[in-house]
Amino acid sequence: MAKEIKTIGVLTSGGDAPGMNAAIRAVVREAIGKGLKVKGIKRGYAGLLAEEIVDLEAWDVSDIIQRGGTILQTARCREFMTEEGQREGAEICKKHGIDGIVVIGGDGSFRGAQKLAALGVNTIAVPGTIDLDIACTEYTIGFDTAVNTAMEAIDKVRDTSTSHERCSIIEVMGRGAGHIALWCGIANGAEDILLPEKYDYDEQKLVNNIIEKRRRGKKHHIIINAEGIGHSASMAKRIEAATGVETRATILGHMQRGGSPTCKDRVYASTMGAYAVDLMCEGKSNRVVAYRNGDYVDYDIDEALMMQKGVSEYQCQVCKNMSQ
Repeated sequence: MAKEIKTIGVLTSGGDAPGMNAAIRAVVREAIGKGLKVKGIKRGYAGLLAEEIVDLEAWDVSDIIQRGGTILQTARCREFMTEEGQREGAEICKKHGIDGIVVIGGDGSFRGAQKLAALGVNTIAVPGTIDLDIACTEYTIGFDTAVNTAMEAIDKVRDTSTSHERCSIIEVMGRGAGHIALWCGIANGAEDILLPEKYDYDEQKLVNNIIEKRRRGKKHHIIINAEGIGHSASMAKRIEAATGVETRATILGHMQRGGSPTCKDRVYASTMGAYAVDLMCEGKSNRVVAYRNGDYVDYDIDEALMMQKGVSEYQCQVCKNMSQ
């Protein structure tokens, strides 16, 4: 028989992502609407172990849906990776009367939720990461905002690259995944994209492509480089030496994490947050909310963490065809 849920906690963990506040707001208001109490846990699992736990009411999450970042703050916590830290976290939940926790974050955060579930704390995970690298879902909170931020920045770099007839290497985030780079490659009309999932580290191909396009009259060249490959500055020096074309590296960095979330990130994050509460009220635990084939669904966290995700082969081909 499922444990009755009276009080739930909500935390954000790992890297922040635009739309996390929308998800927090939805969790709080959906839960209160169902007669539950809500406690906010600050600074992720580190805050749980430090007992940085506050009561949340509906008005505490007013005027946050449009804000980037997370009002609960976030952190990474090595201590929670240990069995001792996990047991302590479960005991703290019991001490504060927390029957279940909604965890908003990436795959590392899911592993923490998985451990709490095994220790008797109902957990529902919501995918919050700009990297889009959660295999069970076609959408993760923050990706849409991040990729739009990167796209707009790359447009600006292209303007100056065109004026100076340069080659520009623009590095975008994504950790070990190339989804942001791929989307920007298509959206910004890049001449080359370097994806961790596809790149063979043959710089001579890049050099040959730049030289060939110059021969055909192209006066500038945009290379989108994924964070998982990196080393953009040293790559720029080598390409300039090999081609004679002035080459500059721009690393967009953490600006991609910030800013007001797009409509999509606000709506999808709100829906996922509410869905997480609904699942918990049904007595479910160790589940992750996902978006697939136009609908919101859920998976067992164990199953979700075993799934693998690559970049779209068709989109890679589209990007290559469009760069001719």
